[in-house]
Amino acid sequence: MTELRFIQVDAFADRPFGGNPAAVMPLDEWLPDDILQAIAEENNLSETAFTVRADGRVADYELRWFTPTTEVALCGHATLASGHVLIEGDEVRFATRKSGVLIVRRGEQGALELDLPQIRVAPARYPELLAALGTSGAEFFLSYEGAEATAIVLLPDEGAVRDCAPDMAALRDISLMAIVTAPAGGNGYDVVSRVFVPAWGVDEDPVTGSAHAALAPFWAERLGRERFTAFQASKRGGLVQCRIEGARSILGGRCVTMIEGSFRL
Repeated sequence: MTELRFIQVDAFADRPFGGNPAAVMPLDEWLPDDILQAIAEENNLSETAFTVRADGRVADYELRWFTPTTEVALCGHATLASGHVLIEGDEVRFATRKSGVLIVRRGEQGALELDLPQIRVAPARYPELLAALGTSGAEFFLSYEGAEATAIVLLPDEGAVRDCAPDMAALRDISLMAIVTAPAGGNGYDVVSRVFVPAWGVDEDPVTGSAHAALAPFWAERLGRERFTAFQASKRGGLVQCRIEGARSILGGRCVTMIEGSFRL
């Protein structure tokens, strides 16, 4: 029997049971892909992050992410969680297969900062997606240039975001990350969003770093400033401190370790 280290972390959370839970599993070497996928299915969290130590020249670790049903090209909250577990100095660098080198740094007052490539969206039409989201009269933006296809649906206000009730069965046939967002209603944050990815095994994601890689430049342009606070209004909810640095989206947040133990294989 093989025992693998297992750490469950609530990312973008300043208290237990908030933010987005991720499993972090540091490995000595890569296991077969079907075993990694089976482990993620067993964990049944939105993401399981697997790491293997790298040579340290370009990155400290190699990093891959799996939902219960598929491997994904980019996951922000599980990268932040991996940084929380593995950071030793001021930063830790992760080499990924499709998203380049991602860096987690120590921020202010115990927070961490996640450095992601920006995802830029452009106006588009996708009536089937809008119908699945149950929205009408919304502004729609789309990108296929990032690690995964990303859609932003701009709604008129925070109430419309919170009231959004998608047809999850219809969304399972649409392979992209669907983000609904709007200006906040004065609750101590600037913008609000929700994120739906049923096609990748997660109906509504609690707090999504990769979504904010797109929301950071999207809202920075509309707000006219490079820093703002975003709230993802899922049932668990979480705050993301967003800022723009060149072509990168810098996302700040805290993490809470919830479970530590061994996965027996």
